[in-house]
Amino acid sequence: MIQASFETDGSRITAFTVAGHSGLAPSGEDLLCAAVTSAVRLTECAVNDVLGLQAPVKVQEEEASIHLKLPRNLEGEADQVCQTLLAALMVYLVQLQEEYPQHMNVMEV
Repeated sequence: MIQASFETDGSRITAFTVAGHSGLAPSGEDLLCAAVTSAVRLTECAVNDVLGLQAPVKVQEEEASIHLKLPRNLEGEADQVCQTLLAALMVYLVQLQEEYPQHMNVMEV
């Protein structure tokens, strides 16, 4: 099962972790895993490579797991853009969870 958790501070998303495999198909053939991986990588690239923050956002990757944490001092337009990106990722993953409830779990902590 894919586990996605979003850490919040009030209404602000501060971090997310996505881990696991859906088990719908063998590794390399799993469309749900591919969809989740693609969305997560797009979000990470948008935050780190396109937004051009002074210091890159911390990303920790391990096999079948990724964790992204926004800096505490992020503010203004950069914070608004990051919040939009992370909220969009969360909405997308929740939609996938609704389609594949036996293979994916999204939670807010």
